[in-house]
Amino acid sequence: MLSTLAIVLVALAGILLRPFGLREAYPAMVGALALVLCGLMPPGAALRAAGQGWDVYLFLAGMMLLAELAALEGVFDWAAGLVARAARGSALLLFVYVYALAVLITVFLSNDATAVVFTPAVAVMAREAGAKQKLPYLLICAFVANAASFVLPISNPANLVVYGAAMPDLAQWLRLFALPSAVAILGTFLLLWATQAGALRQTLAMPAPVLLHTGGRLTLAGLALMAFLLLLSSALGWALGPPTFAVGAGVTALVLLRARQSPWPVLRGVSWSVLPLVAGLFIMLGALDRLGLAARLAHAVAGFGLFQSGGALALLCNLVNNLPAGLLAGQILTHAAPAQKAAALIAVDLGPNLSITGSLATILWLSALRRQGESITAWRFLRMGVVMMPPVLLLALYALRGTV
Repeated sequence: MLSTLAIVLVALAGILLRPFGLREAYPAMVGALALVLCGLMPPGAALRAAGQGWDVYLFLAGMMLLAELAALEGVFDWAAGLVARAARGSALLLFVYVYALAVLITVFLSNDATAVVFTPAVAVMAREAGAKQKLPYLLICAFVANAASFVLPISNPANLVVYGAAMPDLAQWLRLFALPSAVAILGTFLLLWATQAGALRQTLAMPAPVLLHTGGRLTLAGLALMAFLLLLSSALGWALGPPTFAVGAGVTALVLLRARQSPWPVLRGVSWSVLPLVAGLFIMLGALDRLGLAARLAHAVAGFGLFQSGGALALLCNLVNNLPAGLLAGQILTHAAPAQKAAALIAVDLGPNLSITGSLATILWLSALRRQGESITAWRFLRMGVVMMPPVLLLALYALRGTV
């Protein structure tokens, strides 16, 4: 047990601190490999643990392919120009518009889409508008990706992990989560605006309109089709990965074949390292689960109330990432009361706003940020997260208590 815990904790520290500038995937995969080589995780068990994320891998691959295609086909430049002109030179109005769009994308396309697809668009938007500080607008993508991710079941892949086959129908879902979601979205907006108000006192430029050519229009139609299929898949209880990958790969192939272009620029631009990062996290969770972690935690939280279980799980998400934490929560809360399971889901979705490694969406956001020449340290994000997450989580759990 001590050896397993030591390897997992060192790997998680490596993901957080990124020694020598390493990508987050390297510590995760080294940790997973060390568990196997040290005999703490049999190879077959490691493969089964990694295989639990197959739906997530397909979902991310399809989303990242379409996002990279959208960037190359000028969809982000076109959208950035529309929103920046609508703001009419007001930094605050642009902030509000970006926030509203981030909420809509998170709700109907998932929080990973906000991180992967919308972050580059916002970076272009801020640059085209001549914003001296782009980070306030980019931070919206990170915090909204988690705060708005429990409006609908499809808003976060972690929702499917927590509930699994016991997913509530849409009416029951909205009854449970509509009010907590509204509280989380509004509370996050007010706190983010309050912390960034100083950077929003500037006059922005009015960028020239950008025309969208045929390839861009096809890509935009692909994004709309993806949103429709995600809603349909959620309503029918289907896995989200296959349709997302099919649309992402299919639209990419269609656009490239029509233009007779090589696929390599698109493939090179995708952050494929995210996939082994997720696999490494699942393997490390599998090693902890072999120690009987799920049974011990189930016994420990049996008497917890909404605030206790929500707070504990929110902290766990920031230690091991919310996808494996959500999987663990689903295991230990199989027979829990609906209110406790709903509190766990809110914690899994909203709790990661504390740290940069708390959710997969935030890690994807950080990757997109670096590709745009921007960055933020883990400690700076943590300082913001301490202000942003605990009060909003507390309010959202309080709102949940009023609905159950």
